[in-house]
Amino acid sequence: MPELPEVETSRRGIEPYLKGHTIMHAIVRNPRLRWPVSTGILSLSDQLVLSVQRRAKYLLVELKTGWIIIHLGMSGSLRILSEETEPGKHDHVDLVMDTGFVLRYTDPRRFGAWLWSSDLAASNVLAHLGPEPLSTDFTAGYLLEKSRTKKSPIKPWLMDNKLVVGVGNIYASESLFVAGISPDRLAHSLKLDEAELLVRTIKAVLLRSIEQGGTTLKDFLQSDGKPGYFAQELQVYGRAGEPCRICGTPVESKKHAQRTTFFCPNCQR
Repeated sequence: MPELPEVETSRRGIEPYLKGHTIMHAIVRNPRLRWPVSTGILSLSDQLVLSVQRRAKYLLVELKTGWIIIHLGMSGSLRILSEETEPGKHDHVDLVMDTGFVLRYTDPRRFGAWLWSSDLAASNVLAHLGPEPLSTDFTAGYLLEKSRTKKSPIKPWLMDNKLVVGVGNIYASESLFVAGISPDRLAHSLKLDEAELLVRTIKAVLLRSIEQGGTTLKDFLQSDGKPGYFAQELQVYGRAGEPCRICGTPVESKKHAQRTTFFCPNCQR
């Protein structure tokens, strides 16, 4: 599944082709995604794009009359193509621009979403999200306060979007490794200096992945069709049985909340 850096990379890739340009109309070939494509998108006509933003893993296309909310789901991707490019089997939605380009949404598994909202603050899918990890709202003090009553392992706790958005499975594993914190540690055991280090680490890991164009595993491609390269820098994720890049101890894996966690039993305490 595309995570925050992949979604941010997509946002940066499509923004120059959308912002300040007009959506002539939408072409919806298959409205049956995770939720049916909103009727507000089906009826789009001559709409100027004011901005292209991101909230958590949602892309937000701002128009004068409302917002298009896009989620890439498990296997979705966005590309900028010439209007003459023939669609493929899994190309479900196009935004046809006045420039001769289209924003094309491809999703083999159809777990993504194209929603419409006239009032973003009232959107059900955005209402309960925590702070952005790269914002000034995500601080050591905030993390420490939220951890005080939490007796769950720290790894799945970090992945809770009500706590902080966008720290998915890959980046939670990587950040805990860099911070030297065991994923089995109970969240309430965090000390202030550890919270400070973990917040700095999460921000640094996410920013580095964004710089590298996201993490390519199975499905993700940038809007220009090029893969991300952060996978080449992964320290523990997907490396079970291989030597730790720091100490040489074999990387281990285990399940936390049905998600596989990767860690070094020697480096992470």
